[in-house]
Amino acid sequence: MPSVQLDTGSIVRTRTLTAVADGAPVAVPDPERLVHLQFRRFAGCPICHLHLRSVVRRHAEIEAAGIREVVVFHSGADELREHVADLPFAVVADPRKRLYAEFGVESSYRALLAARAWRAIAVGTLDILRGRAKPPTLVQDGGRLGLPADFLIAPDGGVLAAGYGVHADDQWPVEKLLTLAAQARTVLA
Repeated sequence: MPSVQLDTGSIVRTRTLTAVADGAPVAVPDPERLVHLQFRRFAGCPICHLHLRSVVRRHAEIEAAGIREVVVFHSGADELREHVADLPFAVVADPRKRLYAEFGVESSYRALLAARAWRAIAVGTLDILRGRAKPPTLVQDGGRLGLPADFLIAPDGGVLAAGYGVHADDQWPVEKLLTLAAQARTVLA
């Protein structure tokens, strides 16, 4: 049975997550800024690696727009830590997929059906072969068919925008995130 997906106007309850890199608490929602809550697939996922590289390149711009990045993976903290240690934002482990269920983020055979997903797998795999990324483990407890999702959450917990991917490489590009944040600021002002 599919879980219930959130939509604009849904309210996210306040919670404190834990960043895998340093054990720091991560408030969602953040009482002082917008949160871009990203649900990715598994530690070492070449598609996720490629996408997060684009976020890293523009991280200063994202922060200047008043957005805190929080990225969730369905891998365990120990496995995830070696893949995300150099990322400049909070990464959270959710190996039991509790957050995934709460936010309505699902897995599907469709995850790998799009040509764009295969392109991202190829580019991400080249990064692994070149030593720019670590390969994933062969067996993923949460599976390999996860779909991504993106949420922009206001300080009061209101969902300002929600995006559920229809394949593994269907997530918000940074430009869309910045546009959504600019629109949200006008609504929140």
